[in-house]
Amino acid sequence: MTSLTPMTFAQTDIEKIADHDGRVAVTVDATGKMNPAARRINKLTKGALERLVQSAAFAELKSGDVLSMGYPTGMAAEAVDVVKLANNADVTDLRKAGANLAKKRGTSDLLVLAGGLRKAAELCFGLAMRDYTFEDRKSNGKPRKGAVTVMASKPEEVEAAAAPLLAIADGAFMTRDLTNEPANFLTTTEFADRLAEMKSIGLEVEVLDDAKLEELGMRTLLSVGQGSDSPSYVVVMKWNGGEKDAAPLALVGKGVVFDTGGISLKPGAGMEDMTMDMGGAGVVAGVMRSLALRKAKANVVGLVGIVENMPSGAATRPGDVIKSMKGDTVEVVNTDAEGRLVLCDVMWYAQERFKPVGMIDLATLTGAIIIGLGHENAGVFSNNDALCNAFLKAAGTENEGAWRMPMGDGYDKLLKSRIADMRNIGGRAGGSISAAQFLGRFVKDETPWIHLDIAGVASVKNETALAPVGATGWGVASLNRLISDNFETE
Repeated sequence: MTSLTPMTFAQTDIEKIADHDGRVAVTVDATGKMNPAARRINKLTKGALERLVQSAAFAELKSGDVLSMGYPTGMAAEAVDVVKLANNADVTDLRKAGANLAKKRGTSDLLVLAGGLRKAAELCFGLAMRDYTFEDRKSNGKPRKGAVTVMASKPEEVEAAAAPLLAIADGAFMTRDLTNEPANFLTTTEFADRLAEMKSIGLEVEVLDDAKLEELGMRTLLSVGQGSDSPSYVVVMKWNGGEKDAAPLALVGKGVVFDTGGISLKPGAGMEDMTMDMGGAGVVAGVMRSLALRKAKANVVGLVGIVENMPSGAATRPGDVIKSMKGDTVEVVNTDAEGRLVLCDVMWYAQERFKPVGMIDLATLTGAIIIGLGHENAGVFSNNDALCNAFLKAAGTENEGAWRMPMGDGYDKLLKSRIADMRNIGGRAGGSISAAQFLGRFVKDETPWIHLDIAGVASVKNETALAPVGATGWGVASLNRLISDNFETE
């Protein structure tokens, strides 16, 4: 797994600042007012920092932007990175600043002269998130990342404030690694094994194999994987950090390690991107990792359905009718609408076994959501305004784009089948909505539920504020925030 940037928290030391031969980062108020650390840098550089702060180039910067002084006189540093921050800099600005420092430093050692407690912690989070690279499959291996030292007047307090944020970053890294991994490395068995390894951080992990899934009646899930030589699994991850015996929040993820479309074969162009079709399961895994690392005071269960959708003589055919664990029958009109077949069984199992206080499923489910929302927002569908609004608030706080989409009986009618209880696809019009309506048929009336269609945000072709090109880890921070704000005990 890609490891977080090693961060050391230390007491501010003027001699170590002067002798540091990597990069040195310092924050300056948008008005040009310098804090004690900036004044020390200014003194070491014989007024060079003050001249930079008074320049037109600095004036044009936005809060969170960085301007660099290369090889400053009076210091051993290769550069001083000057971060402009507004007086009222919010979380977005602070994380943006950290991300900009990560991009500036490359692989160099970095010394960060922290400001206030909150500033330093959020800046560290942004730096850690953007410092990610996935180069496991390159023959020359990963480049060495230099260490980061954070200097502050109260380093222990900064470290304590940063720790839960870095746990979230660690979970996001796991999500990114899983989503970026090629399918010949992340097989269904390897995926299950990696999740089982999280027993070492305190999660209870249970792996249900083909035989157990058959016994439970998860035929819609098994129908997706039956064309592949790889076995199918459901992995259950439990974190019991809340009140004993209190019902958990359930997170459910689609884990299709590769999606050819099955017999309804996808076009060849772009099919290589279907290694990310397990992104929903990747987010669930990342959230569960973060909860365990930060010892969250909540009960949460994560369940992921892991399959591979391949065409073969054993594959499900268009026109087949499959019986779900719930007992409803599904006419499989299109084998490329497979994610909902995986999720519906796992969602039903989650409700039957755990009686959750709420359920949230995540899936790279439809191309239609990308047509509707692009790559800026995930689609949010829900049967419960209170839970939905709480999630949207959490996503807004974490600056992860999310937009609520409609549901209704009119869309549900699109799923009517002549020969079964329902079809697995409702046509092109409103495709992401009819997919949500399909899943909604497997949600019990008493279960508050959210469906997150993350097809447009799980992996991107252009870098985001906190992630390079590729897997983003979208959703780990938002779900952590939702759990922290609404489901944790005091």
